[in-house]
This record gives sequence, C-alpha cells and structure tokens, in this order.
Amino acid sequence: MKNNMIELGLTIPLQRHLHVKTPPYGQAPDRRFCWDLHVIPLRGRPSLLAVHCHTRYTFVLYDLSCLEWECLPDMFLDGLRHSLSAAGFSAGAAESLWGSAPTLFTRTHGRREVAFLNRAWEDVMAAELALDEGSRGQPLLDQMVNAKLSRCAGVEGLGSAADRLAKMFPPS
Repeated sequence: MKNNMIELGLTIPLQRHLHVKTPPYGQAPDRRFCWDLHVIPLRGRPSLLAVHCHTRYTFVLYDLSCLEWECLPDMFLDGLRHSLSAAGFSAGAAESLWGSAPTLFTRTHGRREVAFLNRAWEDVMAAELALDEGSRGQPLLDQMVNAKLSRCAGVEGLGSAADRLAKMFPPS
C-alpha cells in the first residue's frame, strides 16, 4: 500500500479560505488514502479539521497562520504524525500507510464522507473545552473526538475512530 497518493479533499469553505479554484475529483480506489479537510472557527480562529474518509479519525490544528495555510499539505502531514503519536500509534505504523506519499488536492470524497465530517465538527465543538489555545496540535481534543462511538463511511456499525484506525495498521 505504500507510495499511493494521499488525496486531500477540500470543502468549499476551505477552497474559498485558500483562494483556490475547485480541484478535480479524486481518483483513489482506496479510501484509506483519502482525507477531507475543512476550515472551522475555534474561538474565532481559523483552524483545520482533518477527517479520514475510511475511519473518521479526526484531528484539529488550531489557529493556523496565513503562511501555514499556504503550506497545507506539509501542515496536514505534520499534524497527522503528531496526532497519531499523541494517540499512541507508532511512527512506523503511520509511515507504513502514508509514509512519503505525495499529496493531491481534490474535491471532497462524497456525500457520506462530508456528512461524517460534519458530525466530527459537531463532536469537536462539543469538546471545545479541551481546546489548548497555546498549541497548534490538539491531542486532548483529538482523543475525545476519536474515542466517541460513531459511524463512518468505510466500516459498518458503531465504533470509535481510534479503534477503526488501529485495525488498519499492520502488526509490528
């Protein structure tokens, strides 16, 4: 699975925030390489919400600067590594899936995926008391959202995003 393209689906509000034209539709045959990204206001600051299309694993990067938004693929990968590390996943596990895969901006990955992104946003807002305004990464907020029982587009039934993501990683 290594060396696949990571598709970053941009919501329409994020496209406007970045001042980019509508990207093409994604082509990934495997949703494990697809993430949908959205700009959300957290305490009045533009923040990144990233939701994995297959598992609904979610992480937040708080109060990104203009320069950080311009480097979104790098910010996304850095945020993903930090979120997974804080959640107890090994660096090797994350690298085995997403390693040095190139990123591509696309449209969001479907209605169900966007519906689950909206649910993740609601979960983030419900747990906003866990927001650490002194940090870009939000490990406590991420943990609270990813521990909650939820549904997702890639797996049937209720479960936590953290458990669904853990099942994706090969055994060490």
